[in-house]
Amino acid sequence: MNNSNIFGPRAGSPRSSVVMNLIILTVIVFVAQIALPEGVGGERMIDLFGLHFWKSTEFHLWQPLTYLFLHGGFDHLFFNMFALWMFGRVLEYDMGSGRFLAYYLICGVGAGLCNLAVNWVEYNHFLGLGYAETMPAQLQAWADNIVTIGASGAVFGVLLAFGMFHPNDRIMLLIPPIPMKAKWFVVAYGVLELFLGVTQKGSNIAHFAHVGGMLFGFILLRIWKRTGKIYY
Repeated sequence: MNNSNIFGPRAGSPRSSVVMNLIILTVIVFVAQIALPEGVGGERMIDLFGLHFWKSTEFHLWQPLTYLFLHGGFDHLFFNMFALWMFGRVLEYDMGSGRFLAYYLICGVGAGLCNLAVNWVEYNHFLGLGYAETMPAQLQAWADNIVTIGASGAVFGVLLAFGMFHPNDRIMLLIPPIPMKAKWFVVAYGVLELFLGVTQKGSNIAHFAHVGGMLFGFILLRIWKRTGKIYY
């Protein structure tokens, strides 16, 4: 997808320092994941900084933030950073650099918390089936194997904000190649992610984290608008 209104900087707009620094930091972390030797990079970084379920022996309090900067492959990294660059530059100009950074991080942390809540629901379902008594080792192994990485939840928050700040800007989709107003694109994407989250529970994609990023973004934007900190 692309948008002719945001591929070039607006007249008089400052450089998007926060967006570029977030992209650079995320790329550096990804390079470290693949370049550092075994036991330091790769799986070890995911063990330490990926978001684990809190019943896991690998869970740490910093993970709801640090998981944002890890990615599972080049395509995962590219599409997240491309969307951040495409939409984030405009939003950094709209919100200001400091507020945009706070928005991005809060959406990302909120997405992680929503994903943990879904893990908790699933865990309690297994408890209700008696797995804690009949298969305790398997239940713990399930908890230990759940890990979430990637900036997608924060990026979905960015998409939502773009749709709220610029509802009538047209986005050209790639598949199908048709223009769509940003507000309808955000609604359609949100509904799709919610549907996939409900129907594809075994998927490796954290659909509820995506929805969570949008939810936290919506709440935060409404609070800021009500208190007069932003206008859209």
